[in-house]
Amino acid sequence: MDLQDFRSEALYFDEPVMIEVTRLMAKASEAYAGGQAEAPLLEALLLAPESLSVLVGLYRFYFYQHRYEDALTVAQRLMTLIAPRIEFPGHWTEVGQHALERGILCSLSLVRFYLLALKAAGYINLRLARFEEGKHMLTKVASLDEADRLGARVLLDVLADNQAEIVPFPIAARKLRG
Repeated sequence: MDLQDFRSEALYFDEPVMIEVTRLMAKASEAYAGGQAEAPLLEALLLAPESLSVLVGLYRFYFYQHRYEDALTVAQRLMTLIAPRIEFPGHWTEVGQHALERGILCSLSLVRFYLLALKAAGYINLRLARFEEGKHMLTKVASLDEADRLGARVLLDVLADNQAEIVPFPIAARKLRG
């Protein structure tokens, strides 16, 4: 199975949203450079709490603002929303080959989206120095994406290559100070 083969399946951003949500998303986009995008994104989220487009916008805002805890919360929320739509178990650790095959029958694009959200959560955990959790998440994605179309193995390789040099931030800062 190729996780890049979408065929003519609708993608998350093709899902309809209310006009007001679209307006708020546009307002957030315009306000991003000034760092004022959060308020319209949160307002859009109140109007459409299960909108994948709104959540992706909020995730991107938090991620690029280096608000990793907030971005991780959004990535987890995305997985929670997508899982029932593709008949995945309630927790990512329980997703296996059987669930993957069943999920693909529901929606290949949502399976891919779920795995990308899991990859994002894994990467953010690495950024937060939660190396074991991040590695576990990325290993799960790699085990389900045999062709590595989503790139989790690359991150695992970088992690493995640098394992001896990984020093959590507070310790590294103390070492630099002397």
